[in-house]
Amino acid sequence: MVLALDARSARGDTSLPRSPWPEPIASDIDAGHFRTAESAIAKALAQPGLDDTRRAALLFQRERMRRILLDFTLDADAVKTRLRTSIPDLTDAEFARWDATGLLEKQVVDGRTLYFNRAPGNLFRVSAEARARRKNPKPFDDGPNEVLNDHHRAIRAEALRTGRVNVLPMRERVTQTLTVHPDAVPAGETIRAWIPYPQDIPGQQDDIRLVGSEPGKAEVAPASTAQRTAYLEKKAEAGKPTVFSVTYEVTLRGRYVDIDPAKVKRVPITPDLAPYVAERAPHVVFTDDMRAFSKKVVGDETNPYRIAQKLFAAVDAIPWAGAREYSTIANIGDYTLHAGHGDCGEQTLLLITLLRLNGIPARWQSGWIFSDGRYDNIHDWGQLYLAPYGWVPMDVTFGRLVPGAQARPGDDRLAWFYLGGLDAYRIAFNDDFSQPLVPAKTFFRSETVDSQRGEAEWKGGNLYFDQWDYDFRWQRLDMPQGGGPAR
Repeated sequence: MVLALDARSARGDTSLPRSPWPEPIASDIDAGHFRTAESAIAKALAQPGLDDTRRAALLFQRERMRRILLDFTLDADAVKTRLRTSIPDLTDAEFARWDATGLLEKQVVDGRTLYFNRAPGNLFRVSAEARARRKNPKPFDDGPNEVLNDHHRAIRAEALRTGRVNVLPMRERVTQTLTVHPDAVPAGETIRAWIPYPQDIPGQQDDIRLVGSEPGKAEVAPASTAQRTAYLEKKAEAGKPTVFSVTYEVTLRGRYVDIDPAKVKRVPITPDLAPYVAERAPHVVFTDDMRAFSKKVVGDETNPYRIAQKLFAAVDAIPWAGAREYSTIANIGDYTLHAGHGDCGEQTLLLITLLRLNGIPARWQSGWIFSDGRYDNIHDWGQLYLAPYGWVPMDVTFGRLVPGAQARPGDDRLAWFYLGGLDAYRIAFNDDFSQPLVPAKTFFRSETVDSQRGEAEWKGGNLYFDQWDYDFRWQRLDMPQGGGPAR
């Protein structure tokens, strides 16, 4: 498999893996032959006249192996020990059965079977049998807007009443922090940090105001930057964490498009839409398996909205589970198709691939979600283009909304809310994936696909996620008591 970034990603940012990834080295890594891959990398790097693009690709493959080993640290006994905190009487036969059916994500690396660090917790997400075996069953810590509620009802009602797509504005003040661990960088050295910053999307989120930063004089990327950040620099001090933060205000709105399937027509693919129906290696590729899955799901349907509904429902049926780092995955869309689970970004890239395969323009958005309580999280979603409505939202991870115990008349009309609508409790930092930061990083990014937690580096190299922490705090400005968590 040749892994590449599109032309926009290949310009002006050496922090992203270059095109193409070296073969067969990438395949050896995916197969767990790390010693073979390292030998080939070392031999290739020693070749005279090696160009910068090839060198960067080779070095990233070495880094990818390191990152995989940070994600996969558990042996079978360690997994069993963790599982027995929830299932004290877990039997070896049960474990073996779940393991054999692929419910516990693992990788064989040079003959060693290593399990993903989150595999024990993910098991309860992907297996109803395992969930039923828990000693003390409790709900998962999911966001409040993943269940049909009054916020969804209010957005739809207001959109229908006013004839507007963007409704119910909320004004929020947010502080995002990136804290580099003490002595991760020698004292006196300058650390460069990028903290995600809101896109200016009229109607969806706008009236963005930078309130302050630590240190001061944050450099906010231009509004045209697809993965927007605020850039900061600060010198490290011995024995102390290095703290970067950005505070901003933004107005957010719920969105709802009242789609009539009978009015949706196949759209002519203009030059502006062409990129959004095209393959984009490495993560949006029309493989044979992808085509077969699409044909099985879509059948003979020809209406673009009905096709989108079928694909949305099929991806929604894939269980959510915590993900390994995206930078370690060769093809995220294909991975999600076969893994039997996926997190929000993995599900979204799979849906984008399937929609594009069917000639329906689809694109990426991502950022942060939050609540009126304590819940917040990084999150990915997207948009699809439906004529005559234009670009409309989609969030396949939140999926179809099912009325709960507090169901009301008309709730059935909100089942497809997230195929044409969005809640207001989210901030989009990114309008695309795998795009350069401004200013450009010198070294490989920690996150080569998304941009939500931030990035940091110094002259000695990139600072990976195990070398710093991140935080997101928010306050509602248009409520008498304020919103967000009391912390």
